[in-house]
Amino acid sequence: MQAKKLKNIVVEICMGDIATAETDAIVNAANNHLYMGAGVAGALKVHGGIEIEKEAIKKGPIQIGQAIETGAGRLKAKYVIHAAVMGMDFKTNEKYIREATKNSLLLAEKLKIQSISFPALGTGVGEFPIIDCAQIMFEEIKKFDSLNPQYLKRAVFYLFTKKAYNDFEKIFLKI
Repeated sequence: MQAKKLKNIVVEICMGDIATAETDAIVNAANNHLYMGAGVAGALKVHGGIEIEKEAIKKGPIQIGQAIETGAGRLKAKYVIHAAVMGMDFKTNEKYIREATKNSLLLAEKLKIQSISFPALGTGVGEFPIIDCAQIMFEEIKKFDSLNPQYLKRAVFYLFTKKAYNDFEKIFLKI
């Protein structure tokens, strides 16, 4: 685990299962219909319960790049923020990842959340390159931090594989 303080937010990277995160919110890499199947969504549903998916589906579909919140079921978090990084074709791109990251951060602030956990959005099912994802997501965190958020003080990136951790670390050391 490594941590770095920006102006307002402490950013951390760690290797592990995001479903075990102990932050106020956990971001789910979602499709725009908010079905929770494989990857991060599947892990959150297994650990947190089917009620997370049922609540999410009632709020969908949403536009790709948008984010909505649900309760967190049995997870340690208060909320799951479902960030739509792909449609039902399961393809993503820089724009979708950028918008989903930004909108997750804005929603966290609106919900008065102090800590949030992110996966590497779009890199599993969406097959987006991890190193590019890291660059995009860290850029969005820095932009958000420059807006002087009132509530959000900690952002944790959970990386599931050593390769993902190493790729995020390369970019992390430059921010």
